[in-house]
Amino acid sequence: MPLHSCLNLILIFHLLMLIPSSSSPSPEELSQIPSIFLQHAQHPEVFDWMVDLRRKIHENPELGFQEFETSKLIRAELDRLGISYKYPVAITGVVGFIGTGNPPFVAIRADMDALALQEGVEWEHKSKVPGKMHACGHDAHVAMLLGAAKILQQHRHLIQGTVVLVFQPAEEGGGGAKKMLEAGVLDNVDAIFGLHVSSRHPFGMVISKPGPILAASGFFEAVIGGKGGHAALPQHTIDPILAASNIIVSLQHLVSREADPLDSQVVTIAKFQGGGAFNVIPDSVTIGGTFRAFSKESFIQLKQRIIEVITKQANVQRCNATVEFNEDQKPFFPVTLNDQNLYKHFRTVAGDMLGTNNILDMQPLMGTEDFGFYGEVIPGLFYFVGMKNESVGKFEQGHSPYYIVNEDVLPYGAALHASIATRYLLEYSTKSASTKGHSYDEL
Repeated sequence: MPLHSCLNLILIFHLLMLIPSSSSPSPEELSQIPSIFLQHAQHPEVFDWMVDLRRKIHENPELGFQEFETSKLIRAELDRLGISYKYPVAITGVVGFIGTGNPPFVAIRADMDALALQEGVEWEHKSKVPGKMHACGHDAHVAMLLGAAKILQQHRHLIQGTVVLVFQPAEEGGGGAKKMLEAGVLDNVDAIFGLHVSSRHPFGMVISKPGPILAASGFFEAVIGGKGGHAALPQHTIDPILAASNIIVSLQHLVSREADPLDSQVVTIAKFQGGGAFNVIPDSVTIGGTFRAFSKESFIQLKQRIIEVITKQANVQRCNATVEFNEDQKPFFPVTLNDQNLYKHFRTVAGDMLGTNNILDMQPLMGTEDFGFYGEVIPGLFYFVGMKNESVGKFEQGHSPYYIVNEDVLPYGAALHASIATRYLLEYSTKSASTKGHSYDEL
């Protein structure tokens, strides 16, 4: 028998002896689970398998709600592991179940979609699809969640309830999390955990905080209409470029002069389209951008003021304006808010695995994550797993064509997923089960 198979059996036997099914685990027994799961995830049998999965997904990136091949790969692996699942959910999503099929239910989530970027990294497993690339680590997230599934399935005797595996489409602006919730597959879930690899933080560290960590965001587009004409005769025109310029300056005042300086907000105009000649004033100009805030109230207020500033400033310049938010194609993302109790649970489990000195408190970021949709209806916790290691290469920020993943991070994400879910069910099963009475068939 191969050495790694022997080690696998030893670990499984260790866990069977560690927590007999007839007894409640002691704190000392619970504290050993994360390190044992990490050892399991680092075995070549599991690690090499995750690396291979991640590279297959990386070579064949798919955009939001188009992740058919990625979903097929996930389902094939779940079938091999003997894990039941529901498909399709939100077009391409997959939701798996490990455990008793009874409450409590705890969910762990991975996003599946890629970005519309041409990969600039030259390596053996470069994207084979022109103009598409996994430039935000979602390929690693899927591999980690499958790794967690493998660990959990092999140690399912520990699961006092049901772990729900959420493979979610369309995080990158499509609001796939919202579609998963609308499908009803998470209706009876007690808590949900999600992670993201981080190229900003050192390998071996995890980063999070309680409360808001990522902003609410939305997109808007406005068309400012005027009257075109020759640049030499501006008196016969109504100049929409001038109007749009004044609108952009006024929009910046929403943050600098209307927002509380302690309440972080952002309005950015990133699109300006108008005119095609040096000496012709166009009939209309289109501008567009994003707005972000750290509270629902501030977000709603900012949206209303954007409408007012654009339409009224256009009127001052004798133009008309329409504002669209295109929520059907680009839904507003809510604030990503970490539950206080789940954060304490995360710190305890991560500390047992990595040591408390490797848990960093993060500063809130104005970036967004559609994981925030889950947190509006289910207690949630989102955290980052550091992967930066200069000896591996230069680590660019997400959404860069030169983005790379340090594959050594895969066992850490898999083990954290599995440990957090297992410990949650072991520690909270009695409390949660008293309030739930459904099997996963009703999820």
